Amino acid sequence: MISRIDLRGDALPEGGALRDLLPRAEFDVEAALEKVRPICEDVHHRGDAALVEYAKRFDRVELTHVRVPAEALADALEQLDPAVRAALEESIRRTRIVHRAQRRTSHTTQVVPGGTVTEKWVPVQRVGLYAPGGRSVYPSSVIMNAVPAQEAGVESVALASPPQAEFGGLPHPTILAACALLGVDEVYAAGGAQAVAMFAHGTESCAPANMVTGPGNIWVAAAKRYFTGRIGIDAEAGPTEIAVLADSTADPVHVAADLISQAEHDPMAAAVLVTDSEELASAVEAELKTQVAATKHVDDRIVPALAGRQSAIVLVRDLEDGLKVVDAYGAEHLEIQTADAAALADRVRNAGAIFIGPWAPVSLGDYCAGSNHVLPTGGCACHSSGLSVQSFLRGIHVVDYTRDALAEVTHHVVTLAEAEDLPAHGAALKARFGWKVPESK
Repeated sequence: MISRIDLRGDALPEGGALRDLLPRAEFDVEAALEKVRPICEDVHHRGDAALVEYAKRFDRVELTHVRVPAEALADALEQLDPAVRAALEESIRRTRIVHRAQRRTSHTTQVVPGGTVTEKWVPVQRVGLYAPGGRSVYPSSVIMNAVPAQEAGVESVALASPPQAEFGGLPHPTILAACALLGVDEVYAAGGAQAVAMFAHGTESCAPANMVTGPGNIWVAAAKRYFTGRIGIDAEAGPTEIAVLADSTADPVHVAADLISQAEHDPMAAAVLVTDSEELASAVEAELKTQVAATKHVDDRIVPALAGRQSAIVLVRDLEDGLKVVDAYGAEHLEIQTADAAALADRVRNAGAIFIGPWAPVSLGDYCAGSNHVLPTGGCACHSSGLSVQSFLRGIHVVDYTRDALAEVTHHVVTLAEAEDLPAHGAALKARFGWKVPESK
């Protein structure tokens, strides 16, 4: 069901050579880019009419309007299962606690007497959020995108989610209910690349956004790449990933269950176990067979994901090598189930989120840990972070110098300008002092 990669022989290679030995899903955004290009341009030129046409072609629904009526949001919340509502409210509460603590305040530094630099933090003005609507419904993704945007102080928040034939062309009602709970009242029945194009260019119904965030399929990722530069994006999200670093103390029942939990997302989902214990590896393999047989989504998602090239059990000589492997892999979600999990977690450099010990499974982070589950995939955790309040803020430096403070440093500025053969830079200062360089004090 799941393959093995044995790295217990010679010393581990470094850098890219090690990464190339590890499992990874194929996710060719560049190839998808050519297919979404005409869709994005069509939305640019035809606006809502194009969105209606693509809803009919891709989602098999006849839309009369793209924006979801306010009464549909209210109805979805009213009809929501009380237990689901309570769970969503608790998820929102915990996520707000964590993200509210991420707010940043302006800070002024006095560089010299009379010379200050202030870094002020300004939220993006308008954000378009995307909530997937394919194999599963993800109200949790609505929370994970909306809460940090709101806590950052974003003035205008809109959300798009694919229209569903089953629900009369509206997005899934649980998505709508989550929006209602969060106070997001601007919602659009649009999916895929066309939804990203709607936010990038604007249409008759939807004003353009400065930024688009949220996970989606390869077409959403390709559209984000297409519009990079016109809009800000969080990431080109690829298939979800879990890596588990475990030793002989780990419970194979827990490890297998956690691998399956991510595999059920998608047939391209990645499930990777890194261990120095062959006994654990064998026990997990046995547990996978038992647990998979008793769950849902087996043939269309879980088995293809576990058997795919993106999933494997990686055997290493010891946990030191295990750390090197998980750092090279840069997992979206990294669980550490070892005797000294917290100490090992402290040494990890590359991961979207780290889950310590047997009582912090990835599923907790997906819903109710308070952390964000919109995380870097495809190894991007070596250079990128998950979604946070910071994602929606821009740092702006404000420079304030008096005449005396400028005079004191003018000779250095002129010297550096002339060293770079940019004399007009220096002249901009000399003009303020009668074209003479003031004497330094």
